[in-house]
Amino acid sequence: MTICVNGTEVSPPADARVSLLDLLREHLNLTGTKKGCDQGACGACTVLLDGDRVLSCLTLAAQAEGRDVRTVEGLSGGSDDLHPLQRAFVEHDGLQCGYCTPGQICSAIAMAEELRRGDPSYVTHDLAAGPPVATRAEIRERMSGNLCRCGAQNGIIDAIERQIRPCAMRQVNPGPGANEILTVLDLRLNEDGSLAATPKMVRQSGITDENERY
Repeated sequence: MTICVNGTEVSPPADARVSLLDLLREHLNLTGTKKGCDQGACGACTVLLDGDRVLSCLTLAAQAEGRDVRTVEGLSGGSDDLHPLQRAFVEHDGLQCGYCTPGQICSAIAMAEELRRGDPSYVTHDLAAGPPVATRAEIRERMSGNLCRCGAQNGIIDAIERQIRPCAMRQVNPGPGANEILTVLDLRLNEDGSLAATPKMVRQSGITDENERY
């Protein structure tokens, strides 16, 4: 059984102890995926496995047999153009040295799919209210496993927020306990790693302060 890496079928390593990270970097020369801590603590090695984010340093290559692996090199689906999220990182200064950037981008793409599925996070206020809205607090919490030692976190969050919530608008009803109606995006991850977005209306209760939202 083979492993599909960025659309190309490759044979798994003969040694079952080889990690997915080492397969990508040492066997396939896909060095965009970075080796940071090599113990699952920094997020630099994050890749997409069947659309979900995984730490490739903690994943055996054998676990990816028969599955689809997407690295930062494959996000544009064979095109020479940058993925929209990569462009957003450039525009919002979401990087300095760039070592953590591939993992940050892969993690953010999977995070958007988690939001679409309605997966809650530690900061999700109402688990019965439907899919969480991609507030800044939600994005920060969901990206907390990807470390940036250069301190570019604000630019990273700005880039992600710009990409997954480009048409958010607000209409606040006056009075105590006002309801906020957001036009947010229903996000779907395409097979080529790009994001498809459909606007939808979501009501959030009890948000009356701009600072509380962001």
